[in-house]
Amino acid sequence: MITVAVTGALGRMGSLIIENVGDAPDMELVAAFDIRDIGMPVGAGTGTTGTGAGAGDVRVSDASEIGTLLASTSPDVLIDFTIPDAAVGNVRAAVENGVAIVLGTTGLEPYQDEIAGIIAGSVPAVIAPNFSVGVNVFWKLLAEATAYIGDWDIEILEVHHRHKKDAPSGTAMRAADVISKEIGGKELVYGREGLAPRGDEIGIHAIRGGDIIGDHLVLFAGDGERIEIKHQAHSRQAFAGGAVKAARWVLDAPKGVHGMEEVLGL
Repeated sequence: MITVAVTGALGRMGSLIIENVGDAPDMELVAAFDIRDIGMPVGAGTGTTGTGAGAGDVRVSDASEIGTLLASTSPDVLIDFTIPDAAVGNVRAAVENGVAIVLGTTGLEPYQDEIAGIIAGSVPAVIAPNFSVGVNVFWKLLAEATAYIGDWDIEILEVHHRHKKDAPSGTAMRAADVISKEIGGKELVYGREGLAPRGDEIGIHAIRGGDIIGDHLVLFAGDGERIEIKHQAHSRQAFAGGAVKAARWVLDAPKGVHGMEEVLGL
């Protein structure tokens, strides 16, 4: 039985991950953390419907006590979908208690070196800007397309719900990185206004509105033709299912930081 702790337990992603863990016959939820509704049964606040081990049996613990509670509950893996500042502390607590990590918090770019330093081969960790299987295939397709048409004009468009805090999305930035590495480095231009003639850059554009889960499109525009590679997330289950898959995989992984492409064998 894989024992799991979840941070951001009352958030959109945290609650769905807890539901997935509850439904998994090989997993047991042993701890859940948040900054509100402390002491509330997890199922009551998240809509958990799972009947698996631990479903609805765990109460929300104060996120400030994560170190103490990881020590007492000894989970195999911590799944974190919170905010960057909180994620750094959660990673440190997991490392101090020998707990493997699955980290899907977005907007981590400024903290990447710090997080890598904290982990530093102490525990196995999967860190990814997007845990969707489809998105990881999307990135692979981008690399393959760029190898053939990397000299075309390239634009990246991402669309998310009105509550998303970071822009551009981590998925869009990863797409830009995949493309740029394939063609030896490109300047990134974020949106355009005024006099902005196109040069030899990758354009990145972010749109926010409504309840859109997440759309990503890369446009390769050549003379007289274009190719568009697009991924659309229809529900957050795409991310939650991938995170649970990563939680199973990480337990047998070497210590250190891994990507979702390793989990999927890409």
